[in-house]
Amino acid sequence: MDQKKEKPYHIPVLVEEVLEYLAPKPGGVYVDATFGGGGHTRAILKHAPKVRVIAMDWDLNALETNGAALQEEFSDRLTLVWGNFALIDKKLKKLGIEKVDGILADFGTSQYQIFERPGFSFASDTILDMRMSPGHQKTTAAMVVNKATETELIKIFQEFGEEPKARAIARVLVEERKKKAINTTAQLAKLIERVLGLKREKKIHPATKVFQALRIYVNRELDNISAFLPAALRVLKPEGRMVCISFHSLEDRLVKQFFKDESSKPDAQVEILTKKAVVASDKELAENPAARSAKLRAITVNKIF
Repeated sequence: MDQKKEKPYHIPVLVEEVLEYLAPKPGGVYVDATFGGGGHTRAILKHAPKVRVIAMDWDLNALETNGAALQEEFSDRLTLVWGNFALIDKKLKKLGIEKVDGILADFGTSQYQIFERPGFSFASDTILDMRMSPGHQKTTAAMVVNKATETELIKIFQEFGEEPKARAIARVLVEERKKKAINTTAQLAKLIERVLGLKREKKIHPATKVFQALRIYVNRELDNISAFLPAALRVLKPEGRMVCISFHSLEDRLVKQFFKDESSKPDAQVEILTKKAVVASDKELAENPAARSAKLRAITVNKIF
């Protein structure tokens, strides 16, 4: 991989903020539930002596591409686990670990996945796949676009993409697929452009929301987050911390509501550390514009948990 392509994969967001709220302590055991490029894992391992990180990702390519170098550097302080973060409690149990000191989850799709994996981006013409983990998933975005009913497509685009023109787009897709299957990102993007128009003054491409909706639906991203949050809380030690980074309102809403619900219980064992979402500094935004949508929220578990 050339330097130009490698760079975006290795720019983790809100690193200083992650370390502040996760507060890794010497000898502690932490889970990076979304390993990706390994940037957050590296930061945690370097932050305190003898810290151990269990790094999870259900994108096997992410682990293979970035895990080897980190394991060589940090040896047995790093354990790589292939699997969905929604199964965090089960994956830790298989390792013989019941409780951990902290958990980080960055729900964003990595720049590597967006630009290098098939179907994620309309910037290049690839097959309409969008699966983060083909080894775990059968349904592709092409299957959804070509097989779902018009009503189902409208619901997907509205619910997961918050696309106001969902009905018009779904109608055109259903008509077009009768003539020819929609199997590539270019086909889909051009059809959406035809419906919405391509306005050069707008920074966001008209296909953005539909592509987001399909990605979320294919990978069951919101379902996975909803399963992850309570599972992660179950494996946190007293005084343990959970830090979550979201990149769009649907994710952030789930995290915010879960934290609020847990901290509002009469016998609450959870305390919210972030009164409002923490966002990137101006300095970080200048260096990494991809951080502009990132929102960090964190909780800690009371001693009595």
